[in-house]
Amino acid sequence: MSQTFKPFISVGIDGAADFSEMAIALPSQQFLDKKTFRIYHLKPDSLAAAVEKIKKAEELHSMKAHIFMESTGIYHYPLFCYFKQAELDVSVINPLITNSNKNLTIRKVKNDKFDAQKIALMGLNPNLKVSNMPEELVMNFRNLTREYYHLSDIRASYVLKLGAQLRIAFPQFKGIFSNLTGKTSLMVLKEYPSPENLLQADPDELTNKIAISSRRKLSTAKKKYDQLIQAATQARTFGSGVPTNFYLIQEFISFIEFYDNKMDSSTDDFSCRRKPRRTLHRAG
Repeated sequence: MSQTFKPFISVGIDGAADFSEMAIALPSQQFLDKKTFRIYHLKPDSLAAAVEKIKKAEELHSMKAHIFMESTGIYHYPLFCYFKQAELDVSVINPLITNSNKNLTIRKVKNDKFDAQKIALMGLNPNLKVSNMPEELVMNFRNLTREYYHLSDIRASYVLKLGAQLRIAFPQFKGIFSNLTGKTSLMVLKEYPSPENLLQADPDELTNKIAISSRRKLSTAKKKYDQLIQAATQARTFGSGVPTNFYLIQEFISFIEFYDNKMDSSTDDFSCRRKPRRTLHRAG
């Protein structure tokens, strides 16, 4: 059994960084005001006036108001929450939907005021697909995921920079380890950044370090040591490193390790803060 459709007032919000434009449309597709109402996000009086204007429209026309906001990345979210806290009905529209609706009775120009009116008219369509903001846990997950991939992109840029410096100064090194930024590979480059450093290293000490870092047998570490020495020897013939190359190699490694730690610790720190306090029950 289908529910009876009840007419409602449609409030269109076109959001920006510091302010939003608001238009209020009646079921007849007529606007409550010819001009849109500008909401200044950082002015409490302006926010309160917007809520009051919507509630007065509800009382005047004896209809419920539904607010529709276009998703604008992060800009619409604080205003969405403000309307929710004011116990108003508010939904979010995907920008792809608003962009596909070009046949509305609004001039086809890019303007915040006209966009707010366009959204208000779209809201009158009972079949309009809208979404509500996700729960807090989902928002937290999204925030951390965005930051994780942002840090990952920065880290990847330093991996490329590290590879470029090695290709100039120590091209033979890149084929020795399957993962250039693996634990053992970075350990070797940090402590022996140049071919000459490797050739001057104590064989037993370096072999032990490789074994400990890679958690391999000494025999396996010795093979890796032999490969490193062979590569360092060949670099004397084919390789043109100057001091700044080896300096940058160590600098880029420090940046890579920094972002590795940030990506690991950010989610761990948040998880620890979110854990509920455990209650210990003692017997007896």
